[in-house]
Amino acid sequence: MSGPLAGIRVIDLTVAVLGPVATQILGDLGAEIIKIEPPEGEMMRGIGPARNPEMAAYYLNVNRNKKSVVLDLKQPRAHDALLRLAATADVFVHNMRPGAAERLGIDYAAIAAVNRRIVYAWASGYRKDGPERDRAAFDDVIQGESGLAAINGGTDDPPRYVPMVVGDKVCGYVLASSIGMALFHRERSGNGQEIHVPMLETMVAFNMVDHLWHGVFGEPEKGLGYPRMLTPWRRPYATADGYICLLATTDRQWRNLFAAMDRRELADDPRFATLDQRTANIDELYTLLADHMKERSTAEWRARLDRFDVPNGIVNDLKGVLADPYLHATGFFRHVEHPSEGPTVTTAIPVSFSATPGKIRLPPPRLGEHNAEILGELGYSAAEIAEITSLSRTAGEGGPGPVGPGG
Repeated sequence: MSGPLAGIRVIDLTVAVLGPVATQILGDLGAEIIKIEPPEGEMMRGIGPARNPEMAAYYLNVNRNKKSVVLDLKQPRAHDALLRLAATADVFVHNMRPGAAERLGIDYAAIAAVNRRIVYAWASGYRKDGPERDRAAFDDVIQGESGLAAINGGTDDPPRYVPMVVGDKVCGYVLASSIGMALFHRERSGNGQEIHVPMLETMVAFNMVDHLWHGVFGEPEKGLGYPRMLTPWRRPYATADGYICLLATTDRQWRNLFAAMDRRELADDPRFATLDQRTANIDELYTLLADHMKERSTAEWRARLDRFDVPNGIVNDLKGVLADPYLHATGFFRHVEHPSEGPTVTTAIPVSFSATPGKIRLPPPRLGEHNAEILGELGYSAAEIAEITSLSRTAGEGGPGPVGPGG
């Protein structure tokens, strides 16, 4: 097994996107991920195109390097099996609301009672000690409440969601990195701990990196939001035959950009000579750029901007990303033969480690694929495993659905 987290065992009760993104990162970097699913399977198994039931595209995209065990935690024997499993683990992860975890008997106190060294990590919509602790919160809600939908809509347009579950993914990355830091602390101290990632606060902090502005000084009435980010002219520029993205930030880059435009005199224009002046006249500056970009083709602009060392790039649509020559040169899109789903495509692990590289070891598992392997390791006999898993499936056929996620 390879990766910096090799030898770490993670019990994964997450659903949807936030949690599975986090645990897939841990799995990519070497951890053993044991995905505990309800009898009907995790909700993402049914979202997107599929060749076989319970193996849809969205599920396949965020659940590699994991093993699947089916346990209905409302059943006492299945709950006991989970506690026995938690005693062997390093990390326990979920994204339920706190009340749901407490009702199922899998809150931090319950898990730490069987494993004091456990890193118990979870995410939900709101702080666990706040008045909204048990409110449901999915990505759309958090995009709205964090201010993201409003700034994405623009000054004069209605709010608009970013067309992806950006809150889930950002919070998933925060959850994964926090688990890594808690494991580092445990290596030094020997002590586990509880980690909680609240989606709203995490996304407000994420948004306000750019947009707290005068609020940094306690003077929000003077203006919030970074003007350069919020101008409607901050967008890809139309060229003679397509679009191009470019960005200049420093005085040197702006001088180079003006030179590439054959407008060197603009570097001394009082409207654009310094950062403060450019910020104050950002709409005028970006309008000027937009007019000039139409004068040449995309290829001509790329050659000129590269020559003058101005950051630039083309605009890819989704199909263009899949066909991008650079990404093909780096082998980013991997073709993998899945045992039951046939030819599939996945993305490479983007982060590299020189001494402990991650690896795509396991394809996304079929529902309950590893029941016998994992429960057998705990000392259950084949007959006991059959009984526990059959109880789970029988309960799932007519019982209540899975507990809703926190994000």
